[in-house]
Amino acid sequence: MTANLSLEDRLSAVENAIITMQEQISKPQSINWLQQITGSFENELAFEEILAYGQAIRQGDQSLLELEDAQ
Repeated sequence: MTANLSLEDRLSAVENAIITMQEQISKPQSINWLQQITGSFENELAFEEILAYGQAIRQGDQSLLELEDAQ
């Protein structure tokens, strides 16, 4: 009988977990993914360097890349 009780307890826990997940899913997400990551690279020197390289490439400034290759 204790094995059945344990199984019933476990099943009840699973049912409660499903109810909780259904409640979370049913709530509308007010913040989109872009708003969640905005500012996550703030004050990150490596990210600033990547942005500078990207801008240099878009502007056709190959000298910046050539200097890096020479080092």
